[in-house]
Amino acid sequence: MAAAARLAARARPISSPNPGVGALMVRDGRVIGRGWTQICGRPHAEAHLLQSMSCDPGGSTLYVTLEPCAHHSERGPSCADLLVAARPSRVVIGQADPDPRTAGQGASRLDRAGIQTSVLEDDASFESLKGYLSVRTMGRPYLTLKLAMSLDGCIALANGTSQWITGEMARAHCHANRAKNDAILVGGGTWRADRPQLNVRLSGLEGRSPKRVLLSRGVKPDDVSIINRPDQIAELAGVQYLYLEGGAETASSFLKDDLVDELHIYRAPILIGKGLRSIGSLGLPDLASAHDRWKLHRELRLGSDTFTAYSRLRK
Repeated sequence: MAAAARLAARARPISSPNPGVGALMVRDGRVIGRGWTQICGRPHAEAHLLQSMSCDPGGSTLYVTLEPCAHHSERGPSCADLLVAARPSRVVIGQADPDPRTAGQGASRLDRAGIQTSVLEDDASFESLKGYLSVRTMGRPYLTLKLAMSLDGCIALANGTSQWITGEMARAHCHANRAKNDAILVGGGTWRADRPQLNVRLSGLEGRSPKRVLLSRGVKPDDVSIINRPDQIAELAGVQYLYLEGGAETASSFLKDDLVDELHIYRAPILIGKGLRSIGSLGLPDLASAHDRWKLHRELRLGSDTFTAYSRLRK
């Protein structure tokens, strides 16, 4: 399932608005087919896998990160029906699909056809589908807050100068993370002060630049989507992964509304002293309220800078 989840990463975010799914076909301990969701969601991972195979899938085991769809469309049969026709001996599913058009029906259809079917609800599949599952279960995109700061927690000098706190490797890493998201969001103050490009400036990935979104009640630039409040992010059609890059008050407003799922922190080995802080007030009533909220899940050295990623602990 971990290998199938790594395949699913190839579909993020190009599969939007469909989930990015990965699939592996295995027989006698050898991988005989690979597939992942293609651009704009078609073909699905299972269909892509079956189309690419040069041998009969009969007697094999399919590992797929999300339950095969059970609904038909004008673009072709359901993945569950394709698999029934292909006749693998076994299908191992990473996550059940909360879409009511499938929601257990895909697995049930396979099982009724005599294909041994199991649903694991494993962590690797969940991680690869977190944007889709967030939209389906919480009605909003999976939101990552990115902060680039000094050792003492500043994002700019007191006069607002912020280029560049981190080095080239950290900035390239940030652009790679932008390319994994459907949309990127900043606040009105950041837009007015910096006019950020909010795109991907890595060779070969320029076409992966996310949609641009602005949290603002006044500024309405062309080619940028507008939301007025943090709790309006459900209105961003087709967005499963949202990357929030500032500023401080915008970051704190999303944190206060408990809408941030992941933190990406780039920290440079510099001290600024009296500067602009990375986030504004969170309105915490006491220090105890700040604990047991975040779990470290990744740490990297990027030249002289460090990158740490934290996932929100869900109770």
